[in-house]
Amino acid sequence: MLDHLSIQCADLAASAAFYDAVLPSIGGARVLDFGSVIGYGTPDLPDFWLGPLTTGEPNREIHVAFRAPNRAAVRAFFDAAVAAGATVLHEPREWAEYHPGYFGAFVRDPDGNNVEAVSHAPE
Repeated sequence: MLDHLSIQCADLAASAAFYDAVLPSIGGARVLDFGSVIGYGTPDLPDFWLGPLTTGEPNREIHVAFRAPNRAAVRAFFDAAVAAGATVLHEPREWAEYHPGYFGAFVRDPDGNNVEAVSHAPE
């Protein structure tokens, strides 16, 4: 349903450093960089974008969940996020209340957004 998502960042360089560190763990990478706008995804499809804060006050918190191929990738995402200085919201675990096999980890990015890596694959 979604083609791409773009978020505004108070400190574009800090946010880019964070996403440069965590997205490779789930198969993503910086694929386009126009200086003030940075696209992440796979080489054929940048689907997550960062840009500078251009409207109003600092952003309200959003929730972004990145699909991970397996539980090991969720753990790697979490470890990379913590190493990059992210605040931990929820360590990797199964969230059976969502559905059996839902395995996710949640952190805050440099702008305070709730960022998750999730796998729906069994252990």
